[in-house]
Amino acid sequence: MDLQAQLKETLDSIGKRFEDFKTECDKTYPSKDALSKGVKDAMAELKLDKLSQAIDDLTGKKEDLEKRIKAEATYREDLERKLNALRIGGDKTDEVEQKALVAFKTQVRVNAKMRNLPEPAEVGVKEFRDYKSAFAKYARAADERMLSGDEYKALSVGIDPAGGYWVPADTSGRIVTRVYDLSPIRQIAAVQPISTDRLEGVGDINDVTSGWVGEQQSRAETNTPDISKYDIPVHEIYAMPKASQKILDDAAIDIEAWLGGKVSNHLARQEGAAFVVGNGVLKPRGFTTYATAATADASRAWGTFEHVMSGASADFASTNPADKLFDLEGAFKPHFLNNANWVTRRSVVVKIRKFKGSDNNYLWQPGLMAGKPNTLVGYPIVHAEDMPALAADSLSLALGDFREGYQVVDRIGIRVLRDPYSAKPHVLFYTTMRVGGGAVNFEAIKFLKFNT
Repeated sequence: MDLQAQLKETLDSIGKRFEDFKTECDKTYPSKDALSKGVKDAMAELKLDKLSQAIDDLTGKKEDLEKRIKAEATYREDLERKLNALRIGGDKTDEVEQKALVAFKTQVRVNAKMRNLPEPAEVGVKEFRDYKSAFAKYARAADERMLSGDEYKALSVGIDPAGGYWVPADTSGRIVTRVYDLSPIRQIAAVQPISTDRLEGVGDINDVTSGWVGEQQSRAETNTPDISKYDIPVHEIYAMPKASQKILDDAAIDIEAWLGGKVSNHLARQEGAAFVVGNGVLKPRGFTTYATAATADASRAWGTFEHVMSGASADFASTNPADKLFDLEGAFKPHFLNNANWVTRRSVVVKIRKFKGSDNNYLWQPGLMAGKPNTLVGYPIVHAEDMPALAADSLSLALGDFREGYQVVDRIGIRVLRDPYSAKPHVLFYTTMRVGGGAVNFEAIKFLKFNT
């Protein structure tokens, strides 16, 4: 069965399981008010939990299939470009390769500057292709002596052939793309590449004032808006996957795919956690680590997020629990809701899935079309398992426009150092990137805070 057919089957299964869930939930909690009165039947509640877990599992499968379909489409497009190049003799470059070459040359110049080396010679398309070919062989080789003179020369365009090498730009792009796909907060936040060690900016935190006057009346001075300043440094994150020298010598593996897969999975997990709960020390600062207060935007100090109390210790309110979701939504200025997302972990969604509105319809709805996310009161749900678990005083559920509220900063360049000495008989591929993150608008994101 092809991927599209599997996706359709999965979507149908999600719909069926949700209908089963609603049927069982309607029997156990026949009305919105019934949920407030507690569990009626322990066996029915267990069945609801199993159905809810099945929905989550199928949703995970759906998301995985969508990523695989996207990757397959990208691969086919790349293959088509390469075939087209072959049909014209392979002596011309397409737009993608030209962009990769520009990025590679930028990386080489930055690397030379960092090491106080002379300005590198100009790299053309032929040198770039030769370098990529030599790099693949170098990744397999025990040392540089196993390269031919031409291969060694080709590799030297990356600067410092005896030690550090830049990953070829297409490999770097592959790693970045996978990190983006795997890191949930990166997908909804603002992302800014920079060429320095920090991003500085200003925020417009309030409005001017005005007044109506008659023709001859005097004009009093009106309010001048304040601005805020933010400073987001970048921090270094690394991965160091390894492979045995035997595998590198004997296996006909795709070095770029292997390296990209190992590194991107590690980096995505590490930065994803930092964007949520990072303390800002040698890592990005997570949006859940800032101070919060139960005060409205007009009276709350800048630098503090707003929260709405859940109404029960480490749980939703026992009476009309869904009302707190609407209270949270109502606390926003309208323009922040246009691109709003819920961010929470799956265990919180399990509880929310039973909530009904005043019309007795379920507030949680599955995305039953390819590319359509699950929603809660109309806003997409982003699952981030690094969000705090339900506990006293936890900030386990957030809503907001993260593109306005949270800034991710990328320091351009991914660098890899091949180390065949430190972990014999394995070869280490020490890969680094630099990334930062921090809140920039404290009105754009709000939390449901669970009572003590």
